Amino acid sequence: MAKDSSFDVVSQIDMQELDNALNQTRKEISQRYDFRGSVAEIELVEGDLKFAAEDEYKLGAMLDMLRQRMAKRGLSLRSLDPGKIEDAAKGTVRQTVKLKQGISKEVAKQIVAAIKASKLKVSAQQQENQVRVSGAKKDDLQAVIQLLRNGDYGIDLQFINMR
Repeated sequence: MAKDSSFDVVSQIDMQELDNALNQTRKEISQRYDFRGSVAEIELVEGDLKFAAEDEYKLGAMLDMLRQRMAKRGLSLRSLDPGKIEDAAKGTVRQTVKLKQGISKEVAKQIVAAIKASKLKVSAQQQENQVRVSGAKKDDLQAVIQLLRNGDYGIDLQFINMR
């Protein structure tokens, strides 16, 4: 009997690449003329990005710079979830940008339902923040990967641990 092959469907961010993009953004902020002598900070705190700037325009410019750096490094912009802009001390503003990682239970149910609807001979199991897909034929697994790449689930999907 042939051994089943499997892979995991996950949604995660390469934190090293994100750190590199943050460092490049900080460097650009320090070198830009319109940011000289102004409050402009980005920091990574417990899986969230904290932005602080003098006004909403600079806050938006900082977020755009980060998005450009992330795109150049191959990171998905869907993983950013900007929050509400809030007033802070001394006339500054701040914003928290959540990093979306992991597959929520609702999205995992959609993924499993799409796989079952495809009528491929594979099984999909929802695990904590990922979906494990297993099947006897690797061709079926490749078809599932193609199916999921063509679908839109509101998050960026990666396929890891192919065995």
